[in-house]
Amino acid sequence: MAVQPEVDLHHYVNGAALGGPFPEGSEKAMFAMGCFWGAERVFWKTPGVLVTAVGYSGGHAQSPSYERVCTGLTGHAETVLVVFDPSVVGYGRLLQIFWENHDPTQGMRQGNDVGTQYRSAVFTFSDGQLEAAQTSRQAYAEVLSRAGYPPVTTEIAPAGPFWYAEGYHQQYLAKNPNGYCGLGGTGVSCPVGTGLDAAGT
Repeated sequence: MAVQPEVDLHHYVNGAALGGPFPEGSEKAMFAMGCFWGAERVFWKTPGVLVTAVGYSGGHAQSPSYERVCTGLTGHAETVLVVFDPSVVGYGRLLQIFWENHDPTQGMRQGNDVGTQYRSAVFTFSDGQLEAAQTSRQAYAEVLSRAGYPPVTTEIAPAGPFWYAEGYHQQYLAKNPNGYCGLGGTGVSCPVGTGLDAAGT
Protein backbone atom coordinates (compact mmCIF):
# COMPACT_ATOMS: atom_id res chain seq x y z
CA MET A 1 0.00 0.00 0.00
CA ALA A 2 1.33 3.43 -0.95
CA VAL A 3 0.21 6.23 1.32
CA GLN A 4 -0.76 9.18 -0.84
CA PRO A 5 1.65 12.13 -0.82
CA GLU A 6 0.42 15.18 1.06
CA VAL A 7 0.71 17.28 -2.06
CA ASP A 8 -0.02 16.54 -5.72
CA LEU A 9 3.45 15.49 -6.83
CA HIS A 10 4.45 14.74 -10.39
CA HIS A 11 7.60 13.06 -11.64
CA TYR A 12 10.19 15.72 -12.47
CA VAL A 13 11.56 13.67 -15.38
CA ASN A 14 8.45 12.31 -17.11
CA GLY A 15 5.53 14.18 -15.54
CA ALA A 16 3.72 11.07 -14.26
CA ALA A 17 1.62 11.39 -11.12
CA LEU A 18 3.66 9.93 -8.27
CA GLY A 19 0.57 8.89 -6.33
CA GLY A 20 -1.21 7.31 -9.29
CA PRO A 21 -3.47 6.20 -10.70
CA PHE A 22 -0.86 4.06 -12.43
CA PRO A 23 -1.27 2.67 -15.98
CA GLU A 24 -3.44 -0.40 -16.40
CA GLY A 25 -1.38 -3.57 -16.47
CA SER A 26 1.54 -2.02 -14.60
CA GLU A 27 3.08 -3.64 -11.53
CA LYS A 28 4.89 -2.30 -8.47
CA ALA A 29 8.18 -3.14 -6.80
CA MET A 30 10.05 -1.61 -3.86
CA PHE A 31 13.78 -1.59 -3.22
CA ALA A 32 16.00 -0.13 -0.50
CA MET A 33 19.69 0.13 -1.34
CA GLY A 34 21.16 3.04 0.59
CA CYS A 35 20.52 6.72 -0.08
CA PHE A 36 17.37 6.83 -2.18
CA TRP A 37 18.52 9.70 -4.40
CA GLY A 38 20.92 7.62 -6.49
CA ALA A 39 18.83 4.49 -6.24
CA GLU A 40 15.82 6.22 -7.77
CA ARG A 41 17.87 7.53 -10.70
CA VAL A 42 19.06 4.02 -11.60
CA PHE A 43 15.46 2.86 -11.93
CA TRP A 44 13.92 5.86 -13.73
CA LYS A 45 16.58 5.40 -16.43
CA THR A 46 15.51 1.79 -16.98
CA PRO A 47 13.35 1.17 -20.09
CA GLY A 48 9.94 -0.10 -19.07
CA VAL A 49 9.90 1.74 -15.74
CA LEU A 50 6.92 4.11 -15.79
CA VAL A 51 7.08 5.87 -12.43
CA THR A 52 9.56 6.09 -9.57
CA ALA A 53 9.15 7.73 -6.18
CA VAL A 54 11.21 7.81 -3.01
CA GLY A 55 9.87 7.24 0.46
CA TYR A 56 10.10 5.27 3.65
CA SER A 57 9.10 1.66 4.28
CA GLY A 58 9.87 -1.38 6.37
CA GLY A 59 9.41 0.27 9.75
CA HIS A 60 6.72 0.90 12.33
CA ALA A 61 6.26 4.68 12.53
CA GLN A 62 3.23 6.31 10.95
CA SER A 63 3.71 9.35 8.65
CA PRO A 64 7.48 9.49 9.13
CA SER A 65 9.48 12.56 8.17
CA TYR A 66 13.02 12.51 6.82
CA GLU A 67 14.29 13.90 10.10
CA ARG A 68 12.58 11.14 12.11
CA VAL A 69 13.81 8.41 9.79
CA CYS A 70 17.37 9.69 10.17
CA THR A 71 17.19 9.16 13.94
CA GLY A 72 17.05 5.41 13.31
CA LEU A 73 14.08 5.10 15.65
CA THR A 74 11.34 4.54 13.04
CA GLY A 75 12.66 1.27 11.62
CA HIS A 76 12.10 2.59 8.09
CA ALA A 77 14.53 2.25 5.22
CA GLU A 78 14.97 4.80 2.45
CA THR A 79 12.99 3.05 -0.28
CA VAL A 80 12.26 3.46 -3.99
CA LEU A 81 8.81 2.63 -5.33
CA VAL A 82 9.09 1.38 -8.92
CA VAL A 83 6.04 1.12 -11.18
CA PHE A 84 6.89 -0.87 -14.29
CA ASP A 85 5.42 -2.36 -17.46
CA PRO A 86 6.07 -6.11 -17.18
CA SER A 87 5.74 -6.50 -20.94
CA VAL A 88 8.87 -4.35 -21.35
CA VAL A 89 10.97 -5.08 -18.26
CA GLY A 90 10.55 -8.11 -16.03
CA TYR A 91 10.88 -8.21 -12.28
CA GLY A 92 13.98 -10.36 -12.63
CA ARG A 93 15.74 -7.58 -14.51
CA LEU A 94 14.79 -5.09 -11.79
CA LEU A 95 16.30 -7.46 -9.21
CA GLN A 96 19.48 -7.64 -11.23
CA ILE A 97 19.68 -3.84 -11.29
CA PHE A 98 19.07 -3.78 -7.54
CA TRP A 99 21.82 -6.27 -6.70
CA GLU A 100 24.45 -4.84 -9.03
CA ASN A 101 24.08 -1.21 -7.99
CA HIS A 102 24.84 -1.46 -4.28
CA ASP A 103 26.74 -3.64 -1.83
CA PRO A 104 24.20 -5.96 -0.16
CA THR A 105 26.72 -7.25 2.39
CA GLN A 106 27.13 -4.13 4.52
CA GLY A 107 24.30 -4.48 7.03
CA MET A 108 23.00 -1.20 8.40
CA ARG A 109 24.99 1.01 6.06
CA GLN A 110 25.90 1.69 2.46
CA GLY A 111 29.37 3.11 2.02
CA ASN A 112 29.74 6.22 4.15
CA ASP A 113 25.99 6.32 4.86
CA VAL A 114 25.48 4.61 8.20
CA GLY A 115 22.18 3.78 9.91
CA THR A 116 19.18 1.47 9.71
CA GLN A 117 17.62 3.69 7.04
CA TYR A 118 20.43 2.75 4.64
CA ARG A 119 20.00 -1.03 4.89
CA SER A 120 19.47 -3.24 1.86
CA ALA A 121 15.93 -4.57 1.42
CA VAL A 122 13.42 -5.88 -1.11
CA PHE A 123 9.74 -5.41 -0.26
CA THR A 124 7.55 -7.68 -2.36
CA PHE A 125 3.97 -7.42 -3.66
CA SER A 126 3.24 -11.05 -4.53
CA ASP A 127 4.31 -14.61 -3.84
CA GLY A 128 6.02 -14.59 -7.22
CA GLN A 129 8.08 -11.54 -6.35
CA LEU A 130 8.96 -13.01 -2.96
CA GLU A 131 10.16 -16.27 -4.51
CA ALA A 132 12.13 -14.46 -7.22
CA ALA A 133 13.80 -12.16 -4.69
CA GLN A 134 14.79 -15.05 -2.43
CA THR A 135 16.13 -17.07 -5.36
CA SER A 136 18.15 -14.13 -6.63
CA ARG A 137 19.57 -13.42 -3.17
CA GLN A 138 20.84 -16.97 -2.88
CA ALA A 139 22.34 -16.90 -6.36
CA TYR A 140 24.09 -13.58 -5.83
CA ALA A 141 25.29 -14.55 -2.35
CA GLU A 142 27.08 -17.53 -3.84
CA VAL A 143 28.80 -15.40 -6.47
CA LEU A 144 29.77 -12.75 -3.93
CA SER A 145 31.17 -15.38 -1.59
CA ARG A 146 33.42 -16.70 -4.33
CA ALA A 147 34.60 -13.13 -4.89
CA GLY A 148 35.55 -12.81 -1.22
CA TYR A 149 32.57 -10.86 0.10
CA PRO A 150 30.90 -11.57 3.46
CA PRO A 151 27.31 -12.91 3.65
CA VAL A 152 24.47 -10.94 2.09
CA THR A 153 22.44 -9.02 4.69
CA THR A 154 19.54 -7.98 2.47
CA GLU A 155 16.11 -8.11 4.08
CA ILE A 156 13.32 -9.62 1.96
CA ALA A 157 9.78 -9.16 3.23
CA PRO A 158 6.22 -8.54 2.00
CA ALA A 159 5.59 -4.87 1.30
CA GLY A 160 3.97 -2.80 4.01
CA PRO A 161 2.99 0.87 3.76
CA PHE A 162 5.13 3.10 1.57
CA TRP A 163 5.27 6.64 2.92
CA TYR A 164 6.17 9.19 0.26
CA ALA A 165 9.18 11.30 1.11
CA GLU A 166 9.06 15.08 1.05
CA GLY A 167 8.76 16.71 -2.37
CA TYR A 168 12.34 17.97 -2.52
CA HIS A 169 13.63 14.38 -2.29
CA GLN A 170 11.64 13.22 -5.33
CA GLN A 171 13.88 12.84 -8.41
CA TYR A 172 16.50 14.78 -6.47
CA LEU A 173 19.38 14.08 -8.85
CA ALA A 174 17.38 15.28 -11.85
CA LYS A 175 16.74 18.57 -10.06
CA ASN A 176 20.33 18.69 -8.72
CA PRO A 177 22.58 16.97 -11.30
CA ASN A 178 25.69 17.55 -9.21
CA GLY A 179 24.05 16.36 -5.99
CA TYR A 180 25.40 13.67 -3.70
CA CYS A 181 25.12 10.07 -4.79
CA GLY A 182 26.57 7.41 -2.53
CA LEU A 183 25.44 4.52 -4.70
CA GLY A 184 28.10 2.00 -5.64
CA GLY A 185 28.06 -1.66 -6.56
CA THR A 186 30.50 -4.47 -5.87
CA GLY A 187 31.53 -4.85 -9.50
CA VAL A 188 30.34 -8.46 -9.34
CA SER A 189 27.75 -9.40 -11.96
CA CYS A 190 24.48 -10.86 -10.71
CA PRO A 191 23.58 -14.11 -12.52
CA VAL A 192 19.86 -13.38 -12.65
CA GLY A 193 17.65 -11.24 -14.85
CA THR A 194 15.49 -12.42 -17.69
CA GLY A 195 15.48 -15.94 -16.27
CA LEU A 196 13.42 -14.73 -13.32
CA ASP A 197 10.98 -12.59 -15.22
CA ALA A 198 8.23 -15.17 -15.33
CA ALA A 199 8.53 -15.86 -11.60
CA GLY A 200 8.23 -12.21 -10.72
CA THR A 201 5.25 -11.16 -12.79
